[in-house]
Amino acid sequence: MPLRPIDAIFVHPKQRLYVVYYRGELWQLPRMKIDERSWKNRRPYTDDSSSLYLSIHQAISDPILAQKLRTLDLPVAVRSSTLPRFEAWWEAHGFRWLKDRLLTGESPLAAHQTTTPAAKVLNDQSDPLTDCQTNGHTDENGEVNEEQVSTPSADTDIFADMLAELTDEVLEQKL
Repeated sequence: MPLRPIDAIFVHPKQRLYVVYYRGELWQLPRMKIDERSWKNRRPYTDDSSSLYLSIHQAISDPILAQKLRTLDLPVAVRSSTLPRFEAWWEAHGFRWLKDRLLTGESPLAAHQTTTPAAKVLNDQSDPLTDCQTNGHTDENGEVNEEQVSTPSADTDIFADMLAELTDEVLEQKL
């Protein structure tokens, strides 16, 4: 059992279908498209798992499904490996690789490789108190009057939330 359950996308080259490794279980998608509709129609994968290869594209473009399947931007050396080889790598090196990425400030999430860089996401999560804007009015004492305070937008980056949860999970894990 891996230290942290991982989500990964595998391809069956002969049957031309996606198989999702979701928290240690294999799920077959009904078509060669990874979206919420396909995920709802998934079924357990029961065929030979040694014929599955790790997809080189782990990013999920559907934002709803990306919240459920937190795939990682895995190292190039692991991509296209078979399922048993991938599981062996994850057991031996996965936790250290993930922790190193988080400690250097890089996002390990595959969703960030196509959307926003990790640095931008981390900068977007600044303290709301520093984002406050005043209207510039001063009262009789010469102090700035904070009548209008801008609130952070309700549209938060779901991937930033996912990264924060993942960081907490990895860095707080006891060995």
